[in-house]
Amino acid sequence: MQTPIRIDSRFPDMGTTIFTVMSRLAAECGAVNLSQGFPDFQAEPALFDAVHRHMLAGRNQYAPMAGMPELRQAIVDKVAALYGVRYDVESEVTVTAGATQAIFTTIAAFVRPGDEVIVFEPVYDSYVPAIETVGGTAVYAQLSFPDYVPDWDQVAQLVTPKTRMIIVNSPHNPTGSLLSTVDREKLAKLIAGTNIVVLSDEVYEHILFDGEPHASLCAHPELAARSIVVSSFGKTYHITGWKIGYVVGPAALMAEFRKVHQFNVFTVHTPSQLGLAEYMQDAGRHSNCCLVAAPISSWRATTAFRICPTGNLPNG
Repeated sequence: MQTPIRIDSRFPDMGTTIFTVMSRLAAECGAVNLSQGFPDFQAEPALFDAVHRHMLAGRNQYAPMAGMPELRQAIVDKVAALYGVRYDVESEVTVTAGATQAIFTTIAAFVRPGDEVIVFEPVYDSYVPAIETVGGTAVYAQLSFPDYVPDWDQVAQLVTPKTRMIIVNSPHNPTGSLLSTVDREKLAKLIAGTNIVVLSDEVYEHILFDGEPHASLCAHPELAARSIVVSSFGKTYHITGWKIGYVVGPAALMAEFRKVHQFNVFTVHTPSQLGLAEYMQDAGRHSNCCLVAAPISSWRATTAFRICPTGNLPNG
């Protein structure tokens, strides 16, 4: 269909996401698609059964804007068990329509036109478009081969009075590098006394190998006090198509997040939330990263051998 509208694009240089492009090319060529982070195995039947039961029980109407209380409580309990901090279930947890929405909403809530946001290059592809959508400017800190760890001296040189946010991503997509406890300390020292918000993308928190621990910002009191931390049930439980994630953060920051969230998606699929809450009552499903990552580890080893039989692999 033709339109008489003259398009004056807000984003003339923004093309189609690389995931869409690579998925199409993989299908056309019959190639293995390594561009998107989803496995080729299913979640546990117990999760499907729980969601189905809640559907049949009539739990199919709108959930509260912040998420079903049962799931928010399960999230609070999980974070407390893993990282030793207990967020307030009413004011410091919000269920989102996946991590991408959580990231966009966080940026939209805190970044104003003219603000600068420090991101680490290579950078996950949704960060910069979200920053530019709200009028911010992405400032790039380089992660260098072979370790891809932050150079905090370089980051310090990039901080200006315009810096509003720093986005960290650990385990890092796409390199697999991890933030260490030392990295957390350096970040905390760098932003102490500033008004910088941290967006911590931790969607791969349970996909770790070789016994490496996940250094969540939730577990660092100074950083937790100024951070919105994002995670994803899609990545953790192999249900990426359900598009359910969550954020945790201090009440004052979460109040600002919810101002955008309520008019962005408002709420998330009710029976899936209830099914996840029930499924998470078995703490073993998230209390040990090795348990969660075990099927992925097998898949990773097979896939990695096919594409890199002699290479060194990252820990995340």
